[in-house]
Amino acid sequence: MFLTLAGCSTTDDPPTLTRLDGSVLTAPALDARIQRLVDTAGVTGLTVTVFNQDTVAYQRAFGYASAVTGDSLRVDHGFYGASLSKAVFGYLVAQLAEEGIIDLDRPLQDYLDVAIPELEFEKEWRGFHNLAGDERYRDITARMCLSHTSGLPNWRWISRTGEFQPEGELYLYFDPGTAYSYSGEGMQLLQYVVEEITGKGLEQLARERVFDPLGMEMSSYLWQDRFEGNYCHGHTTDQGVIPKDVADESAAAGSMETTPVEYARFLEHILTLSREGSPVTGRMFEPGMRIRTKRQFGPGALETTDANDDIQLSYGLGWGILQSPYGKGVFKEGHGEGFQHYSILFPEAGTGILLMSNSDNAESIFKEVLEVAIGDTFTPWAWENYLPYDHHQPTSR
Repeated sequence: MFLTLAGCSTTDDPPTLTRLDGSVLTAPALDARIQRLVDTAGVTGLTVTVFNQDTVAYQRAFGYASAVTGDSLRVDHGFYGASLSKAVFGYLVAQLAEEGIIDLDRPLQDYLDVAIPELEFEKEWRGFHNLAGDERYRDITARMCLSHTSGLPNWRWISRTGEFQPEGELYLYFDPGTAYSYSGEGMQLLQYVVEEITGKGLEQLARERVFDPLGMEMSSYLWQDRFEGNYCHGHTTDQGVIPKDVADESAAAGSMETTPVEYARFLEHILTLSREGSPVTGRMFEPGMRIRTKRQFGPGALETTDANDDIQLSYGLGWGILQSPYGKGVFKEGHGEGFQHYSILFPEAGTGILLMSNSDNAESIFKEVLEVAIGDTFTPWAWENYLPYDHHQPTSR
């Protein structure tokens, strides 16, 4: 197993971590709690990074990179980042907005020479031709895409309640800007427009503006040869190993490969910018429309509730936002076949956590890990469907 501790004491006393409420726990005590959860819930592998005073104070890998080989998981292993990709994209677009390259509230159609339904893609099915005849697409803006209020579905082949749609037709659920509904399709539309405006592909933009400046050599929106031999496999709930899938085209919504070490470096950067009062993070973390759906995905996404009114749940530019007694909490999850991730930062407290796992069982321990490691009782775990392993869980999200 791999352990990194920052700011360790020079005495024989074990290093300590400070939670949001000021209480402390020792690193060995946290190790023991997490290991118990990993073992009990059947989590193949999990990495945990805790931030204190805007920097990494604890970073540990538990379990295995592959259940077949029994190789121990490391914090420098490559992971499929899933929707953590969106948080990096949100930061990138916030930079472009601050520089005046894109107007977050200008209709995306204004930046294009042809109508959005007429855009051509190498893979025809990625196009937006189904929107022809629905003039509401002309109202979609960058802010709507990043805050999931564009009206577009998450993915065209998945219904709003999570059912498979083999026809893969794309349509608007509601008038853009009037409701919240998580949408990878919206991110992909915005990616196309950003690439048109800048004349650069997403991977080039990310390298120039994020990965290279932060020394993230093992992070990319495209699969790189250098990643071979240094990645972990995803695992099903019964520990089945999922063959590695590699991205052959960049996707702002979810193609990023990264490591816990490097993504933690990105989060440290975001914490530093926030502490310094950066206008970029100011833009990213400006709360938008309040979210009152019972669940983020599935049938509950069509039901309303006031359960999260106390945390003022909303969305910014690619990041979820909540309010706590310790200031804003800004979060982003990642969920793909065999990989489950979550990060939340409390910039005013300089505290946060990054959870990255190669197991479909990991989300079942997120609630307890968040509470134990940083005292986060504010993450809307029921809305996220992070139902604890010892409670009944539905068969799909």
